Amino acid sequence: MAEGSLISIRKNVSKLEDRAHQLSEQMPEILVDAKRVAHTVAHGIHGRRRRGPGETFWQFRHYEDSDTAGQIDWRRSASSDALYVREREWEAAHTVWLWPDLSPSMDFQSHLSDVTKFDRTLVLTFALAELLVQGGERVGIAGHMLPTSSRMAVGRLADTIVQLIAQSREGLSLPPLVRLNPHAEFVSIGDFLDPQEKLSECFETIASQGIRGHLVQIFDPAEETLPYTGRTLFESREGKLSLLTGRAENLREGYIEKLRNHRIALDQLAKRMEWSYLIHHTDRPAGEALLALHTKLTGQDDDYRVPVSTPSSKRKEKQSSENGEGAHS
Repeated sequence: MAEGSLISIRKNVSKLEDRAHQLSEQMPEILVDAKRVAHTVAHGIHGRRRRGPGETFWQFRHYEDSDTAGQIDWRRSASSDALYVREREWEAAHTVWLWPDLSPSMDFQSHLSDVTKFDRTLVLTFALAELLVQGGERVGIAGHMLPTSSRMAVGRLADTIVQLIAQSREGLSLPPLVRLNPHAEFVSIGDFLDPQEKLSECFETIASQGIRGHLVQIFDPAEETLPYTGRTLFESREGKLSLLTGRAENLREGYIEKLRNHRIALDQLAKRMEWSYLIHHTDRPAGEALLALHTKLTGQDDDYRVPVSTPSSKRKEKQSSENGEGAHS
């Protein structure tokens, strides 16, 4: 192997080690922030209670043709002209597979936000895990950490993520194509800026296993509108691409249109798979995204597939909020 290649490998390994050490130092603060967000949201949500096998009474419902005579609650039915079936509460622990985008593109932070996309992704991942474990559910990282409902689950998530970062950040944008247990749920949090073909292959493979999924797309507000003018150098976080332009504002219209088309394609993919999809910006409170995501997980919303908001519509919503006409979400 050429000496230049060895030097390049050593530099990459050194960068990974530095990022892992930085993350280890940040992790206590991130975990504290995640717990704060989780506790704040927990006061405004209901648990993941549902009907299913168990001993605890859930609810009465009207008898259906598919029910057997043994399912009828005759005491309740005696006080009415209709027949009723007693349902019990589902008590088995549920598995939720988590996947935070750990790729270098998540390190982006503009002057319009106080946090990087990476930090916000970790806070949401840990806060959601905290809520789920409190509700008796199991959480794991697809392909890297087996599900657990232990009180130490969030700490184990953090340790696993630090280990993954220390090894390599390449290939950590999307989860590995591994076999997951059917009837589980899957939550992916990231910017989803990979090619549509790659996104479709990954998520459709997971959905084909009988898994219900939820996608949370994280964006820095500057990624919405490209608020740059004049001579500007754009560089990818992976260091593979760069673009120097004399008038960055000339790229804005084409960029916004391309971003809009990318989102529409992702929204259509989610609808085909009957998954939920929401967009969150790092200049907004983390609790907003966590509450919306938890609502989708519990199935408390009538239609969890939200319409895609374009960058222009986001600007209009923000202007309306500033004028007192409504809340920006």
